[in-house]
Amino acid sequence: MGYYKDWLAYKKGYELAMEIFMLSKQFPPEEKYSLTDQVRRSSRSVCTNLVEAYRRRRYKDYFISKLNDCETENAETQVWLDFAHDCTYITAEQYSLLTTKNDEVGKLIWYMINNPDKFN
Repeated sequence: MGYYKDWLAYKKGYELAMEIFMLSKQFPPEEKYSLTDQVRRSSRSVCTNLVEAYRRRRYKDYFISKLNDCETENAETQVWLDFAHDCTYITAEQYSLLTTKNDEVGKLIWYMINNPDKFN
């Protein structure tokens, strides 16, 4: 079980959100209220939804529902990374690294969804 900060999905999701935050500081000012804000929000929402799932882990259906919210935010983060790459705000190398990390977080979340009893 452990504390939510011990969950690998949380650790990797938090690390990714911080990397995105640091990189997005370089995005153009006109993106402040669109792409920059959205990619930061979705990546951070993965972690906040994991905390909510942790707090409701005794209720399997609610736990899985919050994990599904995590997975949705993770997928949204990928789309914003696609835009950041295609708008040339991040390099191909940065995009590849962030996408790999985002995929890993997604796989960890899916593991939790498919094995909820291991997290009670």
